Amino acid sequence: MPAAYPAEAKHLALRYILDAWEEAVYEGLEPDCIATAAIFAALSDMVATYGEEPVAVMCAKLPDRIRGGEFSVAQTKQ
Repeated sequence: MPAAYPAEAKHLALRYILDAWEEAVYEGLEPDCIATAAIFAALSDMVATYGEEPVAVMCAKLPDRIRGGEFSVAQTKQ
């Protein structure tokens, strides 16, 4: 799998995903349903591109990345 993409491309891709997410919520879909579909779409595309084993290896690292806060939105303390 590619090590990295330019930050600008990552931000643009995320913006497209977040825009679609907001539209789906506006249309009445539950966020957990959208999340499940997004994860499925991402993983199935990655498997089609890179194969099952490389994606499984990447996913095996997710618990540590999640626990490390990589996917947490920064929260301000009040």
